[in-house]
Amino acid sequence: MTDDAANDGTRAPLVLSLALLVSILASLVTAPGAEGLYGAFLAALMLAITANDARHYLIPNELTAAAFALALLRAAAFVPDAGTEALLWPVVRAAAVAVPLLLLMLAYRRWRGRDGLGLGDVKLAAVCGAWLDLATVAAVIELAALIAIGAYVAHAAWQRKALRATAFLPFGLFLAPTIWIGWLGETWYVNWLGGWPG
Repeated sequence: MTDDAANDGTRAPLVLSLALLVSILASLVTAPGAEGLYGAFLAALMLAITANDARHYLIPNELTAAAFALALLRAAAFVPDAGTEALLWPVVRAAAVAVPLLLLMLAYRRWRGRDGLGLGDVKLAAVCGAWLDLATVAAVIELAALIAIGAYVAHAAWQRKALRATAFLPFGLFLAPTIWIGWLGETWYVNWLGGWPG
């Protein structure tokens, strides 16, 4: 093992630990109380997905399911009198986000004969819908896509490699953290600027 590889192996856990600490603190400062705790757990799950997708090009179903279940638990906790109705809107938003992306994934596969979007990405987009308002979802997915493209172009330029239309990008690496950033932005807007009612 080279010194660079050894340094990368020890640096990654440190960076992840610092990112987790900062995101938890940001969650709790932005939303003191229960909402901040939900945000902190969301941050931990999104960081775990980010790390796994970066390393293995895979978004574990267990992490996606945990983030989705957490969204439902949060909805039920904040509107306890609404019962099952409180769980309806996160599910509806999740479906509204995931179904078009699933259709796009299937259409692209049929047209080009290869995957352009993974099923894990579609499931993660459903998590995005379960957590966030639809306007925020659109901004989050667009931001994640722009960051992914920018990162690919910058990496190709750094490595002095030609850009390829068929290059494979782990989209969850970019989408997962922007979901938490979207939650942070929504929560900050509601709590500090007196935006739409929670």
